[in-house]
Amino acid sequence: MGGEDKPRDFTRSLVAALGFGNGGNGGGGGSCGVLFLLATIVVTNILALYSLSISRDVQRSLQHAAGDESILRELATLRDEIRRHGARNPREEHEEHKGDFAMSKELVEFTAERKLPLGRNPNYGLETMTSPIGHQCYAQRELLDRFMGYTPGEICPDDWWIGQSLMLRGCEPLPRRRCFARTPAAISPPHSLPGSLWEIPSDKSVLWSHYSCKSFDCLKNRAKNKTVFYDCADCFDLSGPERSRWVSSKELDEIFSLAKGGIRIGLDLGGGTGSFAARMLERGVTIITTTLNLNGPFNEFIAARGLVPIFATISQRLPFFDNTLDLVHTMHVLSNWIPLESLEFVLYDIDRVLRPGGFFWLDHFFCTEDQLDTLYVPLIERLGFRRIKWAVGKKLDRANREVYLSAILEKPVRQSF
Repeated sequence: MGGEDKPRDFTRSLVAALGFGNGGNGGGGGSCGVLFLLATIVVTNILALYSLSISRDVQRSLQHAAGDESILRELATLRDEIRRHGARNPREEHEEHKGDFAMSKELVEFTAERKLPLGRNPNYGLETMTSPIGHQCYAQRELLDRFMGYTPGEICPDDWWIGQSLMLRGCEPLPRRRCFARTPAAISPPHSLPGSLWEIPSDKSVLWSHYSCKSFDCLKNRAKNKTVFYDCADCFDLSGPERSRWVSSKELDEIFSLAKGGIRIGLDLGGGTGSFAARMLERGVTIITTTLNLNGPFNEFIAARGLVPIFATISQRLPFFDNTLDLVHTMHVLSNWIPLESLEFVLYDIDRVLRPGGFFWLDHFFCTEDQLDTLYVPLIERLGFRRIKWAVGKKLDRANREVYLSAILEKPVRQSF
């Protein structure tokens, strides 16, 4: 019938038209491996569409034809080419295709796979080491090149905000760099614990160049500016509402009374300036706080208080092993602004790091009433947590039927074998 030869001939013709020979190194003499990968994916999908488009009679005959094996061999060849190009040394790829795919020298150096000097490490089961970066980094090449465009061994550019921009776009973890982090011109020592928990640090502890405010006094007073919205506007005012949070907390008292083995370590996800961690430290509990520097030096402020910040977005997998934390708390950060599927991944990751019998405190989660009933209650219930507290109230600063959910949930003991 001749149908068995058409996909194979079509594949070869299209690959040749795209400038690739049988080995992927077409007459262009150095066509980019990335373009070859794209071409092979396109060809494979066209083959699939072709197969679906032909009649059932032809499909039945092809299933029994000897030519079917040749088509499989053709696809296997494409698969092997993809693997071969994916396994190439980044340095070689960069040198061969540097005109097609701009990649800074420092990024090539960082991501290159290298052999271990002492040979195979029996503990790791590996003979090489590779440094990771987030998959979205390559989709942000312009920003990534700017971030990696420093002079090794010198002071880093004043560009931490580029790193944060990359993180928010999915480039997480960031690549390491071989330059020295900038420091303020004049350093003053931090206050000592426990006084540091509620004292404003010195302005000299921060590089202010990329913030609209240039002092902690400005940050303290910006909540009074009603014409501009600031996330966590009053967080830096440790003498205002921030000082009164979690001082007398029935929720915390209940958690401590129910916790078998006590509450010792935990995480505050998107914890602002670290006041939840400060109150927990006063109770003898170590809390790590994740935060970003969104128009304010949140990480520096937390550290100056004598607490531990982690510079990370909520999209990143939590850097803790399974079943290790006693408590995970989050306030305002997890809400209906996050895509539902993304939120589901976050909640399952929280479940992963909590020990059986540990607590998830979902503090002031906001959404509309309809969303709560149809989307978020079913999502939370799928985790199988035991409800300790479940309270829903009106969000008074909005007129569109938004509500707050505050819930304390206990992770169950699951039989996995």
